[in-house]
Amino acid sequence: MNAIHQTFAPPPHLLNNRLSPSRNILSASTAMASRKRKADDDASPGDEDRMSASPSGSPAVPARPLHRPSTKRMRTNVTGRPLSLPRLLETLSADDMRSLLQSVCDRHPDIGNEIATSAPRPSVQSTLEVLGRYESNFQAAFPLGRTTSDYAYNRVRQHFIELLDALRDFTPHFLPPNEQQSATSLTFLDGATELIHRLPDWDNFQHNRHKHDAYEEIAKAWAVVIREAAKKAGGMQLLYGGWDQKLAKHNEVSGGKMQQAVNELRGSLGWMGGETTPNPTGGTLDTMSIRQQLLNGTYGMGSSVRVGPW
Repeated sequence: MNAIHQTFAPPPHLLNNRLSPSRNILSASTAMASRKRKADDDASPGDEDRMSASPSGSPAVPARPLHRPSTKRMRTNVTGRPLSLPRLLETLSADDMRSLLQSVCDRHPDIGNEIATSAPRPSVQSTLEVLGRYESNFQAAFPLGRTTSDYAYNRVRQHFIELLDALRDFTPHFLPPNEQQSATSLTFLDGATELIHRLPDWDNFQHNRHKHDAYEEIAKAWAVVIREAAKKAGGMQLLYGGWDQKLAKHNEVSGGKMQQAVNELRGSLGWMGGETTPNPTGGTLDTMSIRQQLLNGTYGMGSSVRVGPW
């Protein structure tokens, strides 16, 4: 039994327990060194340089700031709210603005008076452009064929009356004493009279009374302006503005309905001694200038002028 016991060898897994502690530590160190060499071999040269660089010997690299958009951030608490007054006014058309302004002035007359006194004065060009828009609406309302029948009159009657009302309202603005410049008044009256010429002559005589009334009113306006212009600077504006020829032409086109204005101009030029003679090329020619009349002492002694083909 003893012989059998002595020849029995221990199993292999029990032999490691017999190793000394120092041998176990050595084996662990060897394994770690092997793994380190393998990791060094796998590393790239750039990584080795960065790892070997000394933090104290290299300058510090500043961190790049993150790019942020310059636009304002949207509000997180988005809620509905009315537009501000400037933004609201930007959305209004010209017609909407006029309607709104008229409504405010009707409710607050003091605001209306302030606007009337603060607004710039309408010019001749801007006023004639407004009248031109009324005329365009009137012309566009005609039926196909553009007749002057009762049917056509009924189709355009509203626009026709609106045009005449606008002309009647704008004309006093350019008359004295509201308008002090005779040239401005005469320029507007010249354009307004041309507009009346373009109005149609209807088949029904009763429908033509609107155009006849417009001629009568515009002729009175011409007479008022001519009378005032003759009092300023010796009526030089009437003598050298060519208004005698223009008014004679208006009277001819209207069929003599501007005779009242022609008579006023004839009397004013006759009082100033401006004698004229027919011009072969059309119009009239001054036989003696105002300067020559003053030098000769004959200013105001001439006969009355003939205006138009009479």
